[in-house]
Amino acid sequence: MLKYKQINNLTGWVVFTVAAIVYILTAEETASFWDPGEFIAVSYKLQVPHPPGAPFFLLVYRMFSFLALGDPLEVAYWMNVGSALFSAFTILFLFWSITLFGRRLYKMEEGKESKGQVITLMGAGIVGSLFYTFSDSFWFSAVEAEVYAMSSFFTAIVIWAFLKWDVIKDPRDENKWMIFIAYLVGLSIGVHLLNLVTLPALALIYYFKKYEKPTIKGAILAFLGGGVALVIINNFIIPGLPSLAGSMEIFFVNSLGLPFGSGIIFFAIVFFTALFFAYKYSRSKENATLNTALLSLVFILIGYSSYALIVIRANQDPIINENAPKDIISYVSYLKREQYGYRPLLHGQYFTAKLVDQEEGDPVYMKGEDKYEIVDYGLKNIYEKSKTTILPRVYSTQENHKRIYRQKLGLREGQDPTFGDNLYFMFSHQLGQMYWRYFMWNFSGRESDFSDAPWIGITDALSDKYPDYIKENKGHNNYLMLPLLLGIIGMFFQAKYDPKSFYVNLMLFLMMGVVLVLYLNSPPVEPRERDYIYVGSFYAFAIWLGMGVIGIAHAIGKMNKNLATAGLVATLLTMPIVGLVASQTWDDHNRQGRYFSVDSARNFLASCAPNAILFTGGDNDTFPLWYVQEVEGFRTDVRVIVLSYFDTDWYVEQMTRPVNESEALPFSLDKNRYQKGTNDVLYVTGDENPNSAISVKAYLSLLNSGDPRLNVNTGGKSVVNMVPSRNLILDVDSASVANKDIIPEEFTPLFTPQINLRVKGQYLTKGTLMLIDLITTNNWERPIYFNNTSLSTIGIDLESHVVNEGLTYRLLPIQKPDFIRDELVNADLAYKNFMEKFAFRGMDDPDAYLDEEYRRFASNHRSALNSIAIALLDQNEMDKAANILNYGLEVMPHVAIPYDLSSGQSVPLFFEVGEEEKALDIIDKVSKKSLDMIEFYTAENRDYDREMMISVEMIRYFIPLLEERGYQEKADELKARLTAYMGAEALPTEIDRR
Repeated sequence: MLKYKQINNLTGWVVFTVAAIVYILTAEETASFWDPGEFIAVSYKLQVPHPPGAPFFLLVYRMFSFLALGDPLEVAYWMNVGSALFSAFTILFLFWSITLFGRRLYKMEEGKESKGQVITLMGAGIVGSLFYTFSDSFWFSAVEAEVYAMSSFFTAIVIWAFLKWDVIKDPRDENKWMIFIAYLVGLSIGVHLLNLVTLPALALIYYFKKYEKPTIKGAILAFLGGGVALVIINNFIIPGLPSLAGSMEIFFVNSLGLPFGSGIIFFAIVFFTALFFAYKYSRSKENATLNTALLSLVFILIGYSSYALIVIRANQDPIINENAPKDIISYVSYLKREQYGYRPLLHGQYFTAKLVDQEEGDPVYMKGEDKYEIVDYGLKNIYEKSKTTILPRVYSTQENHKRIYRQKLGLREGQDPTFGDNLYFMFSHQLGQMYWRYFMWNFSGRESDFSDAPWIGITDALSDKYPDYIKENKGHNNYLMLPLLLGIIGMFFQAKYDPKSFYVNLMLFLMMGVVLVLYLNSPPVEPRERDYIYVGSFYAFAIWLGMGVIGIAHAIGKMNKNLATAGLVATLLTMPIVGLVASQTWDDHNRQGRYFSVDSARNFLASCAPNAILFTGGDNDTFPLWYVQEVEGFRTDVRVIVLSYFDTDWYVEQMTRPVNESEALPFSLDKNRYQKGTNDVLYVTGDENPNSAISVKAYLSLLNSGDPRLNVNTGGKSVVNMVPSRNLILDVDSASVANKDIIPEEFTPLFTPQINLRVKGQYLTKGTLMLIDLITTNNWERPIYFNNTSLSTIGIDLESHVVNEGLTYRLLPIQKPDFIRDELVNADLAYKNFMEKFAFRGMDDPDAYLDEEYRRFASNHRSALNSIAIALLDQNEMDKAANILNYGLEVMPHVAIPYDLSSGQSVPLFFEVGEEEKALDIIDKVSKKSLDMIEFYTAENRDYDREMMISVEMIRYFIPLLEERGYQEKADELKARLTAYMGAEALPTEIDRR
């Protein structure tokens, strides 16, 4: 007969197998949107990712890339499989953690387990761990090559190891396990820091074991002790030791005149010598506690040593080398994530506070020729004291954030928030919108995958209020609140029968959830939903689901006096909850058949001429492009420039080197003119007068020579330069341009001998300055392109000088006339690119889950297609216009990618090319969703979001179109429904019709 240990191990591995199969079957087949594109690229070639890096992750996933057997197209898939396996191991350790909690609850002794206890614990472990397998947020990260899957694995194994340590009797074995845990914590630093958040909660396990009569005071002190351990690792070991080494390095080099590296060597010798003698002292005094603590520190440092990879690879100048942390100074900045700025935590300003002063802080050093040179000084912003507060939550001074704060708090322009408003935002948005909503997504249900989708409560779950566009959305997951109910049962049951374990799990739940929310202090808007951050908290609640099974078994056992039968019945009663969750979440977590994250990146690159320079904006504009270039080797002649990174000296420096098939970029400014602390911001002092202008070449020459006439007195130690005119004039060599033959024939009448690189705002950033320098120095040698995001966010106005060639806009020496409202399009070239070079794999598959990001990029392609069709119609190319419009419907049909704003805007084009049935079909489908949304939002009294506003405008847009085409009945129907929901004032006016 199998013993409990064998049954527990075997069942755990069965659960692991189920999870592994599920995740491998649903794993992404290529690089997902967001960070996976970057992580796959940097892992494949061991490059340097964004701060604070993930070196151990890179090393492990590099090994998974070997499974591709040399096929670069398979690299992404095998790295995604790596995440699937780490996630399956997370489920394994969750199962074993639930059964360990169950052993504590039953006070089971090894070898004395009853049949009923074994059955009940196995059922609890299966239900709790399999629920988490299919849970929304965890499954999302389980099938893509991101750090969160591996981070969850380390979190799970550390929690399990602490619970395992708790049942060990031999003190020597206890110490071995403690050292093992320390090593795991050290390794996890090289992946993600979530693991550290568990330490205060896990300190309670230590306290409850070592003290037979625990007290509330003792538990609080143990919890605080765990917090001290967290602070020591997070603040003193990770950035602190390198910072101390850096200070010593600066002293040895700058003050003592010793060579580079001498201070680091001295620090290492002193530190490890002190560590050795401390260890020797603990041995001589037979102090087991001190000895174990020192060995734990050593093993944390061994795990942390994976960060050597970052410095080693940075010094090899790889293609992706973010922040270029080559020396101790830049490495410390990299670890501290200084590029992301500062968020106040315990004290700070309200968003209405005015900046009254700036205090210069510590000097910022950079490695020079023979010493570390001061290149800048840190700045501390001083705000109106009356408008600062403890625990600041409404702090961001970005204009769009201010607008959202006022909207959420109901404040008028100029009205200051109160501390009550501050707390209201914390509870309603940071805790409510950005945590509890995510929690309820996982344990109650999710309305849809649209941005800011609410959770589904029990009344919502049982009603039929949702319109078709929500019910048919694959992200519409309804759990009838059953997982939440089971978890609450488990929570109260554990609190009653095993309060020590309850407090441990409660602290895990709060530390990785509520406390993390307060620490992150998120702004009022994020680039995407952030539920994946809080999976550790959801992991803790999944343990309570397992405890819920034990609680139900306990209740049944009290009635039938047979725990074995009770445990089996409880398992059979709760397993359908797992089945319900799996059936609801499968379709929106199965990533098979999705390729457009990569295909859209290829399409952007395919839009560019050979040897081009392409400026991009956000993560999804960039990371997939890095992936297709670095892993798949596609269009490596194109130099991709991330506009936001262009504000940094290290990135500009990288642009001055050749990469793959791309030559170095030309700049006229010397390195010392764009190094850190120099020309970070240049203030515009000229007025709006268009006659006030300066030659851009002359300005760059003055700037390069350090002409003091450009200096602005700011009262600080750093020199700040100005831009004497908002209008920077670039003279164009017409003969040279003609020889290069870069202007398409239809645009030659638009040639201009001068381009005004007009500054948009009150200042230039370094990135915009370097863009101006690049445009000027390049002298039309290499094609310069912008994607839509970068074109709209650059600091100079170029929209009158660019031509759409598909998905990208090429800068040309032309001037769009004021009477032309539409963008300029190279119709023939854009048509050829779209029809012959663009890829749309899987975008016509209704079974593939194409989430909001895929839909957004599809909308971008549809919009580009509309622009091309308009240009073709302007050239009387009716057949080509019809071809490309129909091609769009073929590769991105409504059945797979529902019609959107861009589809609605194509309606008059379909009418114009004689495709009236298709135009009417688009109107019917878009109108149905729009009117359903208007009806639903009105009935629910919801605030209007972007999608709702688009829906209203679509109906207002269609009504006059239908009237013009003679479809009065359809137009009247739309008017009647719109009026019924929103009143007659919502109808289009005469101005709208024109």
